[in-house]
Amino acid sequence: MSFHLDYDHWIPLDAEDLAETGIGDAYESLLPELQKHAREPVPIQEVIDDDVPRYSVRAGAEEYVIYAPELDGQAGNGWDRATFALFDIINAQLAGSEYRFFAINGGNELGGMFLTPAQAQAARKTLSKKTDWPYLPEDKPPWYGQYH
Repeated sequence: MSFHLDYDHWIPLDAEDLAETGIGDAYESLLPELQKHAREPVPIQEVIDDDVPRYSVRAGAEEYVIYAPELDGQAGNGWDRATFALFDIINAQLAGSEYRFFAINGGNELGGMFLTPAQAQAARKTLSKKTDWPYLPEDKPPWYGQYH
């Protein structure tokens, strides 16, 4: 199966924006597309405490801490944790669908696409740079699921 990514369906996200209390806005902007694949998207709640400082996101029973004092020494991974949180929240809702929300690129160039696993696999065969391959973010440093 030959498959080329259709960048007209690429959804720009920017990991820095996500980490700077932007997950809620990004999630809201994704809802129309998510609703095509998930019956009833779950509401999310951002918990922001500028005094501590602490930022987390709740979706159902899950809480994703993006930055907080208890993550001392891991402050630089906020972009990665925010990326993982958003993609994990969306992909948990796609469990009954043939689609997953794959990350494309990372950092300020982060975006996402709804693809089937077969489409993502086929796209990897057409992209020469592994860092361009669609991936499912993981909460595992140092690459957080991105191919390298």
